Amino acid sequence: MDAGDTLIMVVHGPDPFDCGDVGRLLASLGDVRIIVAGVMGRTAAEESGLPCEYCGVPPSQVLARLDGPAFLLNRGKTPESGRIFGRIVAGRLGRGLVHIECTPGTVFCWNDGDTALAARLATLLDYTVEEVRAAPPDSGSVREIGGCAPGEPVFVNGIVIGRATGPEVVLRERGDRIEAVSGIEIKEHGLEKLFRSGPVSLAHAWCKSGQIRQRPPTGGRQVQGEGRVIVLDHCGHRFYERLAPETCGVLAIGDDTTAVAGHIAGHLGIPVLGITDGDRDGVVNGTFPKGSVVLAVTTGRDDEVGLEIAGTVPDGKTDWDKWVSEALRTVEGRAEIVLDQRRQS
Repeated sequence: MDAGDTLIMVVHGPDPFDCGDVGRLLASLGDVRIIVAGVMGRTAAEESGLPCEYCGVPPSQVLARLDGPAFLLNRGKTPESGRIFGRIVAGRLGRGLVHIECTPGTVFCWNDGDTALAARLATLLDYTVEEVRAAPPDSGSVREIGGCAPGEPVFVNGIVIGRATGPEVVLRERGDRIEAVSGIEIKEHGLEKLFRSGPVSLAHAWCKSGQIRQRPPTGGRQVQGEGRVIVLDHCGHRFYERLAPETCGVLAIGDDTTAVAGHIAGHLGIPVLGITDGDRDGVVNGTFPKGSVVLAVTTGRDDEVGLEIAGTVPDGKTDWDKWVSEALRTVEGRAEIVLDQRRQS
């Protein structure tokens, strides 16, 4: 990415859009290039109507590719979680970073970042400036997730691996596995899903707790009923990667994947067939779009039933309603419908 002389705002997460932070900065700064990092941030950005670019990689990777003046914008759940987030990004980046953290009203200038830019942004927002340092990530054997509330889902790379029991979750790598140190009640099946695609490095993993987005989606125009069905097997964070213009529906396998896919699909107007095992984590508030069906598996696991249904997804175009009806017949007696939006179509 070549930024030239244009100031670049790298936005993390949906809250800076939903709370109006991006809009306020844009009104004050004028000509600014906005790049959105992450999945739910893109959904909120599209709904805001502001001119944005999208890059589905972590903020540190986005910033590392930029050549020119740039800053990071975030709104953490708590002042401490926002500071921890900035420290992680700055440590991975390995150079100076200006980071606006909206929750405490602070502009952090990490590792001798651009002090003039930090001062300018702080003046515009009436925030304070704090010069801080972040060390490069170590081997990643231990990872802390701050700003947690008891009962919240805890994510690693988009998979819910348990629920927080205190304000700080500590995870540790042991061999090729991840285990709890403190602050979390582990969901073993979540860990199984996490490692299904290979080893996980805590030093580079995306870790967070709580709902991915507080605000329900703004319903999009309903898509045509014929097209291609995309499959998301415990990877809701890859929704936009798989999305294509001819997509007519989504098969979402897993509790948290179903919730995330339902939110994004609701924004886009794309129906979802969600496969859950009854352990729905409720990671996103919102409604599923018209034409959607959510199943709770009563015999076996969502993995098994979901992959069986995935085997019926045609290679080419299909009619969504007809395919869903056929898919439901294949698992009759092994799953029950807990949500049916087809009658609203």
